[in-house]
Amino acid sequence: MTAEVRFEAVHHRFGQFTALEKVDLTIAPGEFIVLLGPSGCGKTTLLSILGGFLTPTSGKVLISGKDMTQVPPRQRPTTTMFQDYALFPHMSLRENVAFGLRMRGVGKADRRSRAQEMLEMVGLGDKAGRRPHELSGGQRQRVALARALAVSPDVLLLDEPLGALDLKLRRQMQDELKAIQRRVGTTFVHVTHDQEEAMAVADRIVVMNHGRIEHCGTPEEVYLQPASLFSAGFMGEMNRIPVTASSSGAETAFGQLALPMPQSRGVLCLRPENVGLAGDLALGPARLVDASFFGSHHRCHFEPLAAPGVQLVAHLPQGSHPAPGQEVQLYANHPVILRDEAAA
Repeated sequence: MTAEVRFEAVHHRFGQFTALEKVDLTIAPGEFIVLLGPSGCGKTTLLSILGGFLTPTSGKVLISGKDMTQVPPRQRPTTTMFQDYALFPHMSLRENVAFGLRMRGVGKADRRSRAQEMLEMVGLGDKAGRRPHELSGGQRQRVALARALAVSPDVLLLDEPLGALDLKLRRQMQDELKAIQRRVGTTFVHVTHDQEEAMAVADRIVVMNHGRIEHCGTPEEVYLQPASLFSAGFMGEMNRIPVTASSSGAETAFGQLALPMPQSRGVLCLRPENVGLAGDLALGPARLVDASFFGSHHRCHFEPLAAPGVQLVAHLPQGSHPAPGQEVQLYANHPVILRDEAAA
């Protein structure tokens, strides 16, 4: 089963603190959505409202077109998987996975069969008789996922499910989580503050800040075409260059650039990997200040000859960076001009 989810003008306050400010969001059936943002941005509050653990101050939550705003968690077609997997230590893996089915009154034979099917799906079918303490962290995470999916929810809610894993295992589980979601077709709503994790698993990323949605789009859209300076900065490193409108385009520290100006003042945003020795937009001559090797690239600091004291970060391919002090012509791809929020 899978379902559409809609938040309609959802607003929530904790006392005098506004956690969510009139959030509107539609999630398509079978979509993998990631709510991304820093601590306190409202992403966990929104997930809790969807799961029924909080009732919004105002607004509606609809699942498959039905108003679920006042419906308690156990009566919603949702299941939540938390960072603390909360597996029962005295139960076997099969019994853990079957627990939700048992609470729903499913017969013993059917729930054992379903639990085994789910364990097979996550690659642990041969360990069904083991206890949680006999497993690695990644394996326990798979058991928790199998248990959540065993009850066939229309929407699976994941609250920082990979946060307790080390980096290598977390990356492995990102791939597995995405593959399992594709296989079962369930709508996944996943909360994280990890930008790389969001990029790895999401169909769409919802970037949140101060209880509002800053940007909602595919990973490519959010990364390459950010809707705000906050979204641009939160999704990775960004060179920010003040620009003002001129008769021939945009006036910058590099001089005039042939770029359309949507407003009189703004900020030219360039990802470090989109700055280099070739590209669509000529930035002008610059001097290499220093460079560090990061394995997949050289992280270089350039100083434009037209603006001494200004530095631009560029990621150049292995073996392609100039010597420190050398002057080169810099170019850029995927330039984005955003509104100068500080000046607004």
